[in-house]
Amino acid sequence: MKAVSNDSPLTQHLEAKRYYSGFALASDTYNAITAASDGRIYYILSSESYEQGGKMYVYDPQTNETQLLADLTDICGEAGKKAIPQGKSHVRFYEYEGKLYFATHCNIYETIDGIPGLPQHVPDGFTTYPGGHILSYDPATGAFKDLAIAPNGEGILTMTIDRVRGYLYVLTWPLGYLIQYTIATRNLQPIGLTCGRGEAGTVGDDYRVICRSTFVDPSDGRLYLSTAEGDILTYCPDKKTLNKVDGAHLRLDYFGRYDPTRPGSMGYNWRKISWSASEAVAYGVHGNSGYLFRFDPRQSTLTVVERITSEPSKRSGMSDQFRYGYLGFQLGPDDTTVYYLTGGPIPADEKKQEGAESSVKESGSAQENLHLVTYHLPTFHYQDHGPIYYADGTRPSHVNSIAIGADGTIYTLARFDYEGHSVQDLIKISSLLANSYPFLTDHIP
Repeated sequence: MKAVSNDSPLTQHLEAKRYYSGFALASDTYNAITAASDGRIYYILSSESYEQGGKMYVYDPQTNETQLLADLTDICGEAGKKAIPQGKSHVRFYEYEGKLYFATHCNIYETIDGIPGLPQHVPDGFTTYPGGHILSYDPATGAFKDLAIAPNGEGILTMTIDRVRGYLYVLTWPLGYLIQYTIATRNLQPIGLTCGRGEAGTVGDDYRVICRSTFVDPSDGRLYLSTAEGDILTYCPDKKTLNKVDGAHLRLDYFGRYDPTRPGSMGYNWRKISWSASEAVAYGVHGNSGYLFRFDPRQSTLTVVERITSEPSKRSGMSDQFRYGYLGFQLGPDDTTVYYLTGGPIPADEKKQEGAESSVKESGSAQENLHLVTYHLPTFHYQDHGPIYYADGTRPSHVNSIAIGADGTIYTLARFDYEGHSVQDLIKISSLLANSYPFLTDHIP
């Protein structure tokens, strides 16, 4: 399919193929999909059930089949304990020395004073959520290991890895504790709060939305995360210090104006950020505004690059309909091309779709088209590849994840209708590298 050029109207579209993995309870998933070095796609489907946890699957492009690997509650050793289950993972998989590392989170909430939190009142016979686990999976043997559990019953919201030093870093929810985990010694080291009292704080006072994406500069091992106020924090593992970065922040006019003490957006936080090894800088996207930016931690500079929302969003001037922004942002296999799954307005003359989007509750976002945008960093080439549809003309919705195969195939987790009810499951969009973005084909392994 021919790609949409910079200045042409959006007359093309991309087609997504749906895969039903067999989990009828599958609900909205965030981040939890990764293309591993074995060529397979690992993903987790969430559950809002008291009886069943989230489930981990693998898709093999060679056989074109999905396979159930495990129930999250089972591999955390909590099956049959009648605790609030491990309902989802909110993090990607991180590969290290042949294993995949990931973490679990709660997916049942109790709203108190208008703010969702960990459930305090649970059904008879159940106990409260025990806390999120750090886990590993060995694709060669199929073995899982339960490595650690977050303190004080906190879930695990955010995770990254320092592959040079063998550290994992997580942020917990709802308080926003930063924790360091050493893979070799299995030592769990709490570092401290990062953002007031996180999403357990009092609105208008110490409430702060927690950063959803962090990264490590491999040269010195420093971890970087953002705050709702727009500050950038860095943790130095050698000195064990957590400090504010001087000279760089996210309080930019282009990103909008936010009250960080109020819920409803990510504030000035970046939504997603990725380290570019070739440039030794990080590229991120600010949620809600959709601006791509470049952060150089060694020079302590942050610069706006381009607005990478969909072409219809750019032309209409609209911000993201999902006010937190989208997590479907990643550098591709070439390390120089940004891939972004983002929303766009539906044309006014297009008939409202029936099916998955209209049969389920919208979780804070209006109906919209899903678009794939790419941005080639060395040439400053922005490209909207058009809206994405299923073969029957319905739209993927509630997309907040992305994985990119070595051949350029795009994978994500999206809602669709299956046998009369809505599920969120795996979808794939055919390779762009060979047919839509020809100057990237040199990078295909």
